[in-house]
Amino acid sequence: MISTRGRYAVRVMIDLAENENGRYIPLKDIAARQEISKKYLEIIVKDMVGGGLLTGTSGKGGGYKLCRKPEEYTIGEILELMEGSMATVACLADGAAPCPRAKACETLPLWLEYDKMTHDFFYSKHLSDFVNKGRPMA
Repeated sequence: MISTRGRYAVRVMIDLAENENGRYIPLKDIAARQEISKKYLEIIVKDMVGGGLLTGTSGKGGGYKLCRKPEEYTIGEILELMEGSMATVACLADGAAPCPRAKACETLPLWLEYDKMTHDFFYSKHLSDFVNKGRPMA
């Protein structure tokens, strides 16, 4: 299950892409537009800056902006940074102990296919695919 951290991170990224004007965008503006607590967003964007998705600066004219163009981000990379492993079952997670039943597991092909579908789905979606999609055109 994708948590609010992951969902809000995607919303922040879309908001930044939609409001890109070459300047840093204050977090209070993002929080107001997205109707998300600024305090909660502070925690989220700190991880996003640390993960190389955003750049931020403080003081007058401070805020956040994307490090790359919206089409260069995948939804998968955003979610994986915020959620950790996106493995659909524990035995396929990075660093999982080898399963002693893997060779005899009748369901392993099912889980491998499902895991690949999930991965491919999120990594085929780009941030630019969602920019200005949820708003009516003026």
